[in-house]
Formats: sequence, structure tokens, C-alpha cells
Amino acid sequence: MHASDFTSSPQGQNAGHEPTSTVSQTWWSELTSYHWFVLVVAALGWLFDTMDQQLFVLVRQPAIAELLGQKAQSEAVARYGGLATSIFIIGWATGGLVFGTFGDRWGRARTMMLTILMYSLFTGLSALSVGWWDFAVYRFLTGMGVGGEFAAGVALVAEVMPSRARPFALGLLQALSAVGNMLAAVIYWVVFGLAPEEGLAGLKAWRLVFFVGILPALLVVVIRRRLREPESWVRTWQALARGENADAATKQLGDLREMFTDPRWRFNTFIGVSLAFCGVVGLWGIGFWTPELVRSFVSEPEQTLYVFLTSLLQNFGAFFGIYLFSVLTAWTNRRTAFAIAYLAAFSATVLVFGFMTEKAEILWMIPILGFSTLMVFGGFAIYFPELYPTRLRSTGTGFCYNVARYIAALGPMGLGLITGLYAAPSGSERARQGLSELSWLSSMGSVDTPLRYAALTLSLIYLVPLLLLPFAPETKGKPLPE
Repeated sequence: MHASDFTSSPQGQNAGHEPTSTVSQTWWSELTSYHWFVLVVAALGWLFDTMDQQLFVLVRQPAIAELLGQKAQSEAVARYGGLATSIFIIGWATGGLVFGTFGDRWGRARTMMLTILMYSLFTGLSALSVGWWDFAVYRFLTGMGVGGEFAAGVALVAEVMPSRARPFALGLLQALSAVGNMLAAVIYWVVFGLAPEEGLAGLKAWRLVFFVGILPALLVVVIRRRLREPESWVRTWQALARGENADAATKQLGDLREMFTDPRWRFNTFIGVSLAFCGVVGLWGIGFWTPELVRSFVSEPEQTLYVFLTSLLQNFGAFFGIYLFSVLTAWTNRRTAFAIAYLAAFSATVLVFGFMTEKAEILWMIPILGFSTLMVFGGFAIYFPELYPTRLRSTGTGFCYNVARYIAALGPMGLGLITGLYAAPSGSERARQGLSELSWLSSMGSVDTPLRYAALTLSLIYLVPLLLLPFAPETKGKPLPE
């Protein structure tokens, strides 16, 4: 591979530094047409990325039920569905680590296009599954593409954007993940409306939903000729390839070892992983259990409608919460914005899982939950690329954002175990009513279900970052490390 293989993108001379003459202007006024092109491409890649993973969540139950066969019991469907979800999350984490490194070694644009193709292809192949095992393999490989796209896309946007526009552009990119989730809910609703249980053209509805997931691959066809590598990455690649850097022998593109041998990057990695761990485990271990919470107090004939509505409202709130982080960090700084976001996540979780008991409350409590628990993810997109030099930016971002998912894969089981601890003694009257032995919530007008107490207990994880943030590097107003 030669330096001529890469074409740098037209970036301003002040990229990576605070502008001095445009402070009063809006952040988007600094963007050129190519800046907008990069932002739109990366945002669409991440939007379709989250759309594909949400399609799986929505059709997981009917897919597993059919693949296990007509004699499958509901318990088996739930068990294998949970296992398929864990396999998908593990694939997501693995892809983030593997393709994060590739993003530094091969280039951000190339890696992003490869991962878009990967998650599109294997989402489509999921529609052709003939058994549970090949379905699980496709979900793992889809997850790898999903996890890998984020690190490359975020690093690309971070390096191309002018410094003042960078946090807003990255916040918008992350916020559009909520739009991808909402788009998946609409696709699910439309396809299952057109193709009910008997299917359409010989295909079950869940298979048609997965076929729709192939469409993001068309994005690569459109962008592959115009999308170029960032100047900073090209300069770093050339310097290391020619040995111009005095440390070229020890510093390499995408070297995971350097993240742990260099004290600065090691400490930044500890902070990044810790912040992501609390946000990811909180979301997957609590936030994504809203359907089960809604089903606990909504009558069975209405559950499909209200679960669909819950998904839309939760992601509607998430869009604004994620983008608000960009505004908060512009008003304050990275550490203060994170502290506000984690406190909001804790408060919203207590509100919803502790006291949401009526259908009407879904309409305003669920958007608050989505707004608050997803806000920190806007911070991840902004902060993680600022913790690492160009040669490690994609690797470090992918590592911080995804390593927590290995543990998050156990989150659903963790909440289940904690729920069991709060259940009333077997055979008691409260156990027959599905209640906890505790009565704290009912004394305040709520319901004493074990799930609620378990969620409240696990929500304490949102308070852990408050102990770490005083020691976290403050990156606002500083150029990206080179």
C-alpha cells in the first residue's frame, strides 16, 4: 500500500483547533459542502446500523419460535431469544474491538464502508435462516458490523469537522441512532400489517423485515467514490510509513498494546471504559426492560399497541437527550455535562420503574426515560475520540464504547437474578400475586413488583461515574491529540 492510495479530504486549516473569528456564528456555518457530505454519510451509516439491530429486537420472538419448530414451548423461545440477544451483543463488542483497530490501520472511510456492507449482508442472510444455530451465527456477524461501524464513523467525523462544530456534529450523529430505532419500529408495524401470520409470497413477516435490512448496503454504492480519508490520518500514516517520526519504531497505527503501556492512554482508557460501562449496563440492564414493565399493568389485548408506542416514545425522547449533551458541553464542559447526564439517568429510572403504573403515564414518563438514559451516549461520541491520538483514535473509541458490552450481554440475566431476590417467599399470598415482600413502593402509591425493586437497585450504577469524573481529562477547547 502506498501513500498515493489515499486522498485527503478538504478540511480547514483550523481543524482540531478552536476558531477565533466565528464564535458568534452557528456551528454549522463553518461547514463546507464536503463537511456536510461526511456528516450525512456517517450519520446515515449509524442510523441504518441501529435500525438493523432494532429490527432484530422487534422480530426476535416470532423468528425464534418458527426456527425452533411448532412444538417449541414459550419458555424455550424466551431462553433461546435471550441467548441470541447475548450472542448479538457479544458480536457487537467484538466488532467494535476488531474494526476499531482496522479503522486506524486501513482508514476510517474504508472501514466504515466495509462494516456497513457487513451488517447489511448478514441482516439479509438472517431472513434465510433454517435453524437456530445459523440464525445465531448471522446475528453475531451482524453485530460485528454494527459495533465496528460506530468507531470508524465517529473517528471520521471527529477528524474532518472544524473544532467548534465537532461536538455538535458528533452529538447529531449519535442522536440519529434514535431515529434508526424509530424507523425500525415503523418497518415492523408496516410489514406485520401487510404480512400477518400466514406471511406474504411464502415468507413470514419476520423474514421480510430482515430483507429490508439489506437496503443500507446501497449507501456504500453511492458514497464509495467521493468519501476520502481525513488529512490527519493520511499525515500520520505517511509519517509512520516513512519512518519520519522518531518514535515510528514503537508507535504504530491501531496498536492496542500502546493503549495500555503508555500511562496517558492507559488512564484515558480506564476513564472511557468506566463511563461506557455504567451507561451501557444501565441501558441494557434496565432501560430496555420497559416492554416488560408496560406489560405488567396493561391488559393483554392492548399490549402490542402500547409496547410499540413505548418503543417510539422512548427513542423520540432519546433523540433530544443525546443532542442536548452537545449543548450542555458547549455551555459547561465535558465533565459537568456527563455528571448532569448520569444524574438525569438515575432520576428518570427511579421515576419510571418506581412509579409508572397507568397507561396515560406512558405518554410522558417514557420520553423522559429515553431522553435521560440515552443522553450519556451523546457524550461517548464526543468525548472518546478526544482521548486518543490519531493513530489510536478509532481503536480507542471502539474499545471504550464496546468492551462494556461483553458485560452488558449478562445484563438481562443480572436483572433477572436481582428480581428473584426481591420476590416474595414461594407459596405466600404475595408471591401468588407476583409481588415482592417489600412494601415501600405501595406505601407511596405504586406497585410492589420484584422487577421494580430490581431496577431501582441496579439504577445505582448511574451514580458510580460521579466518583470518577473529577479525575477525568477535560478536553473541551483542546485540539485532538496527534
